[in-house]
Amino acid sequence: MSERTYDYLIVGSGLFGATFAYFAKKAGKRCLVIDKRPHLGGNVYCDNIEGINVHTYGAHIFHTSNKEVWDFVNGIVPFNRYTNCPVANYKGKLFNLPFNMNTFHQMWRVTTPDEARAKIEEQRHSVMNSLGGREPQNLEEQALSLVGRDIYEALIKGYTEKQWGRSCVDLPAFIIKRLPLRFVFDNNYFNDLYQGIPIGGYNKLVSGLLEGVETRVGCDFFTNRGELTNLAEKIVFTGQIDEFFDFRLGHLDFRTVSFEQKVIGSANWQGNAVVNYTDREVPYTRVIEHKHFEMFGQAVYECPKTVVSWEYSKEWKPGMEPYYPVNDAKNNALFQQYKELASKEENVIFGGRLAEYKYYDMAPVIERVMAIKEMYL
Repeated sequence: MSERTYDYLIVGSGLFGATFAYFAKKAGKRCLVIDKRPHLGGNVYCDNIEGINVHTYGAHIFHTSNKEVWDFVNGIVPFNRYTNCPVANYKGKLFNLPFNMNTFHQMWRVTTPDEARAKIEEQRHSVMNSLGGREPQNLEEQALSLVGRDIYEALIKGYTEKQWGRSCVDLPAFIIKRLPLRFVFDNNYFNDLYQGIPIGGYNKLVSGLLEGVETRVGCDFFTNRGELTNLAEKIVFTGQIDEFFDFRLGHLDFRTVSFEQKVIGSANWQGNAVVNYTDREVPYTRVIEHKHFEMFGQAVYECPKTVVSWEYSKEWKPGMEPYYPVNDAKNNALFQQYKELASKEENVIFGGRLAEYKYYDMAPVIERVMAIKEMYL
């Protein structure tokens, strides 16, 4: 067989594919990155509307305690100082997240950590008594045993049922292994040392990662599989692992998300980047005002309009965009069968959220590529 054109065909230009391409190019490898969408960047892609970088596929906030990863991405494009401090709206009442002293004061008017602890322990004690010493059997029992009824009813139950499309009593307990309670007045959602948004948007990060790498958009791997496979020595596949194997063992389940987006003639519409709507009766899960990811202080008002997205969680069906793996026992067992098939593909590297059937934040995706690059490059 004649020499192939590329060392690597990288299927998918999200963070896994783009980061792998970056290190492969540095190692002198010839790469072709393809993506079936009309743009690069996968789910971190941003549209620019009214001068605002809009997170097209939902809010993406980069956070990590790994200094190597933080220094790496900042070496591609500098990041700003955005701090994630979401707000929850429950029937018109606003609560700070994560669960902290501000939340407890808003809910019970308590002012000290001891008062807050006592209130939570009182409610937890009542739940544990009702369980009679047995382990929680579903998500509702698990959550109640961790935080008590008031926080569960207002801030967990409705939001979780919208996210999963199922009642909390029908969801397994392991989905909520822990619910962090912070007895300090700190609204910073993450515990990580570093967090922020690329200055100028995520497209700049992806462009930096793919600088000098050949790319093709609007190119579906499965439509041209034979031709594309013959172009490269190896494939880096970041799509759905079950689709790679033609769904021969069945479909893995996902949750998907849809968005309703509006340009609003207000400089500051909700005052925060992310507001979660936690009551079940409100059909959307959260509302995102994109300018707050990159505009702070007076800069918010220098841009006279704003872009707002309402986010809806839905059951995934073939043909829809898969977002979140449903890592229950049935799907995990099916994934293990696909993983066994994947292990026999000597010239294919499977990586990322869809190929590994695993929910990934952005920093761990980059960590994963860093961990395997020496093996392949």
